[in-house]
Formats: sequence, structure tokens, C-alpha cells
Amino acid sequence: MLEKFFKLSENHTDAKTEILAGITTFMTMAYILAVNPSIMAATGMDSGAVFTATALAAFIGTLLMAIFANYPFALAPGMGLNAYFAYTVVIGMGYTWQYALTAVFAEGIIFILLSLTNVREAIFNAIPMNLKSAVSVGIGLFIAFVGLQNAHIVVGGSTLLQLFSVDAYNKANGVEASFNNVGITVILALAGIIITGILVVKNIKGNILWGILSTWGLGIICQFAGLYVPNADLGFYSLLPDFSKGLSIPSLTPIFGKLQFKGIFSVDFIVILFAFLFVDLFDTIGTLVGVSAKADMLDEKGKLPHIKGALLADAVATTVGAILGTSTTTTFVESASGVSEGGRTGLTAVTTAILFGLSLFLSPIFLAIPSFATAPALVIVGLYMLSNVTNINFTDMSEAIPAYVCIIAMPFFYSISEGISMGVIAYVVLNLITGEAKDKKISALMYVLAILFILKYIFL
Repeated sequence: MLEKFFKLSENHTDAKTEILAGITTFMTMAYILAVNPSIMAATGMDSGAVFTATALAAFIGTLLMAIFANYPFALAPGMGLNAYFAYTVVIGMGYTWQYALTAVFAEGIIFILLSLTNVREAIFNAIPMNLKSAVSVGIGLFIAFVGLQNAHIVVGGSTLLQLFSVDAYNKANGVEASFNNVGITVILALAGIIITGILVVKNIKGNILWGILSTWGLGIICQFAGLYVPNADLGFYSLLPDFSKGLSIPSLTPIFGKLQFKGIFSVDFIVILFAFLFVDLFDTIGTLVGVSAKADMLDEKGKLPHIKGALLADAVATTVGAILGTSTTTTFVESASGVSEGGRTGLTAVTTAILFGLSLFLSPIFLAIPSFATAPALVIVGLYMLSNVTNINFTDMSEAIPAYVCIIAMPFFYSISEGISMGVIAYVVLNLITGEAKDKKISALMYVLAILFILKYIFL
């Protein structure tokens, strides 16, 4: 049955290889089960419910990838997109998380329509390659910045931002914290970054997950030793898992189906929607093509044979994920770990999906992991995304300057969408004024986007 459905021999693989590859993929991306609830909780969402939504979205999305495309790729709520959801749309722009979920839902519907045609690929091809790489780099810096803040390594100070000190932290937050709560967690977060970095260098499977668990483990040791003293009033809780309710699955009720359609015809909603669309579009296709190239799945023209099915799985998963109560569900670049272990078919994806399903029963463990333990994951994921800077052509200043604007705008203005907007405007305006636009044959879509973004800054 496995042979017939997944075409194992045709893809030069076997069931054992596929299952091991699926386990490897899960190990490398299971960190999202701890990180996503931590990020989304900043919006006021129930972290337990977000955990359940995250696991279910990953389970459904990855299963759809196996059914629609028979590819070894796994899906889950994406890094960068969850940060944009929480820190830009909700915290930065002041919208409710229900409103942001509605934008994700609308994005999913649009993607379903685009995925059934060739429009999604056409849009992807219309954006200059340097700008695509710049978006990834900018998001990497933004995510790393969020991680450093979550761990309190970076705090507010007389110079706007500064390296942590207990005094600076207390002044910035108006509290009376001490070394035994905030201080020790900063040291643990720094240790976690070092530990995770070592695991990455040593190419240990599941390095990010092991880095999170190691940091958390050190924290528990510190709690038993009295170095870390929980203080719920200051937001520093016990690091021990709460098994008082057994291994029950946290209820989805607080966030399930909580969409807010009032105000969806505003310009702001369109801007938010486009940012989700833009980032997910390039993230998904870039991941699919990149990982497929690594697995030698591309045809002689460099195209992915069943990309339409893969894109459709991504789009449906995003729509379902929004209803469940989580940010955009997308194809994870960590799928490359399973591919490197020999995964070539949907059986790898099915294995990963089953493990995400089983993880639902481990919620007390994942929900006990503190933000200082997940911060190293954000910093290292930022590094992976930053590596795309090598794909930017810095010898051509008409390409380099817009890419640079896009990159620095995201962390400095604390907004992924601002980086995208400014990058597109800078690219079109700079190339028009210098006469480079004609030679580069800038697409009509880029002109339309630039005009829309300029109008946004004028009228909003």
C-alpha cells in the first residue's frame, strides 16, 4: 500500500528511510511548539490554546503536503510571520489578534485561488531576486532582535537600547526585579545561544530543539539550587511542568474561529493582508525550490513538477490554521534536514505529521518552557535567514541600496511590512530616476506596488 500511494521505488527510497527522515524533520522543527505560543501570547492570546492550534496546523498542513503533492516537506506556523502578526500588527499597529487572524484567513483564501492558477508563480517571478533575498535577511534581523528582547539581553536605556543590567531593566519596566529572577535568566539565555551555536556547528540533528531543552534544563537546575526564584508578579514563573491536569490537550475554545470581519475593507487591512501575502509567497516558493534542489527533485528546466499541489497544501493549511487560531502556516526550510536523510516522498511528511499529532499530549512540557529558553532559537533562526545576504548583488548599487533599505527598515522600525514597503519604493524610484528601469524591465506589478505603498504613507 505504501509503495502504491507514495511511489517509493520510483523515487529511489524505501519505507525505513522515509520514516527516519520524517522523525529527523520533526526533531529540527519541533521548537515551533514552544516558540509560537510564546510569541503569540504577547498579543494576549491563550498560550495553551495557541499550542494546540500550532500542533494541529502543523499536523493538517504536513498531511496535506503528502496528499496533494507526495513531497517530503513539513508545514507549521512560520517564523517571521508569527513575529509580524504579534509585534507589528497587534502590538505595533494596535489591532486585535482577532483582526490579525482575519487577515491571515483572507490571505489563505486568496492563496487558494492563486494556487489553483499560475498567478502565484507569476507574482513570485515579478519581484527582483535581490529584493526577495533582502526580505529574508531583514526578517532574520527582526527575529533575532525579538529574541534578544524576549531574553532581556537588550533593554531600554539612555541610549534608546542597551545591554542588560538589572537597573536598566527596572527603569525601563518600572519594576523591582533582581538577579534571582531577571538577572539569572539573561545569563541562561546567553548560555543557551552558545549551546545552540555549538550544536549547530557540530551539525547535531534537532540542534535548535536540543538548545531550547538544554537551556530550560539549566534553568530548572538553577531553580532547585535557589539561583532562580519564581516571581509571578514580575512575570517569572516556575520552570517545572504542571502535570496536575495530566496529559490533557489544552482547549482551543479561547481562540478557535475568533475572526473579526469588521473593518476588513480599510486600507490598513489591505496593507496587513499584503504583507502576509508577500512574505508567505516568497518564503514558501523559495523554500520549496531550495529544498527541492537539494533533493534533486527539480526537472531539467529547474522547475518543481508538482509545485501547484504543494502551494495548494500551503494555502489550505494557512486558511485552516487561521480558523484554529494561529498565524500563517507555511512550508519549513527545516524540511531540508529530512531530505538530507533520504526523504523523497509524502511518507516522510506523514511521519512528521503523526509526530506533531502525538505532541498534542505533551502540552505541559512545551508550555513550561520559558521565553529565555526559546530566545536562543529566535537568534539562531535569524542567522539562518540572514545567510541569504550572500545572494544579494552588492556590486550594482541600484540593486544594493533598495535591498539595504528593506533590510534595515525591518528591525529599526520594528515592522516587516515597513521593510517590504520601503524596499519596493526604493527599488522603483531609484531605478526610474537613474534610468536603470528600462534595462532591467521592471514588472508592471512593481510599479503598482510602489504607487500603493507611496499612497499609504501619504494618506495613513
